[in-house]
Amino acid sequence: MVDKPTPDELKRRQAEHRAKALASFPFDQIETAGDQALAAWEGLVASGRGAPVVVGDDDALVRVAEMAPDVPGFVRKSTAEILKIADQLRHPDDLMRQHSIDMAKARERLPQLFQPKAAAALPDFMKAAFPGISAGNQSPEYLIAAMLRESEPEVGDWPAAAPLSPQLSVAADLRGTPLARAHLVIIPTDDWTTIPAYLRWGNWNACPAPEYHVAALRSWRERFGAELVGLSPDVMNIRVRQKPKTRAEALDLAREQYSYCSDIVEQGVGTLSALAAALMENDWWYFWWD
Repeated sequence: MVDKPTPDELKRRQAEHRAKALASFPFDQIETAGDQALAAWEGLVASGRGAPVVVGDDDALVRVAEMAPDVPGFVRKSTAEILKIADQLRHPDDLMRQHSIDMAKARERLPQLFQPKAAAALPDFMKAAFPGISAGNQSPEYLIAAMLRESEPEVGDWPAAAPLSPQLSVAADLRGTPLARAHLVIIPTDDWTTIPAYLRWGNWNACPAPEYHVAALRSWRERFGAELVGLSPDVMNIRVRQKPKTRAEALDLAREQYSYCSDIVEQGVGTLSALAAALMENDWWYFWWD
């Protein structure tokens, strides 16, 4: 029988893993207080020292560092390969086209979940979220549509007051208190839109692959004067210089952003109109992937 590791042994292994991840991380880092992170980022941008981005606390730095290097046994695109693909992408058209392809593949696989043995093996959270899978009280077609989020979210009424958008949230805790210590990573490039490619950032759950982030950032830079300021393991903070001027333009952008990151509506502001109103009022965009 294998002995269960003691708490001290687990801590030792974790510390060893963190040290190894940081040792293999090839990019320069700057440490500052959370309430000084934006000023530090602006200073680095002005200095022309590569492309800086705020990644968050110690744990966030380690998790970002784990994404960047090659992993033995896994085939991953190189930064050059990601950028070559990104050069051919048209945002948001190609992102939406890829969503359609992914939906079609998932639609082929999902009916298998409704077989009794497969349904019984599903995680409890899925059984709770979609009781019809095991109870048989909802059609497979209904459940598939729900699981694939095939319908557009509610447009809703235009809110009396626009929701506030988090600003540099990666430099603060969940209560909004600035971190005692925040880290910035400096990518050796004069094109900040390539940061996700260098970090191999994305391609988990509903989060787009790195090349789609690069394409989106390039499009938003041209259309809205966007700047990528913060990029933690699951959050992106963008500052923009030009906001949408009309409700129609804002709603189009809200639909585009929903396709890019559905959680900002479904687990955030609730409706497309609320997101559109926020886009007209705020200089910061917030994206979060579960």
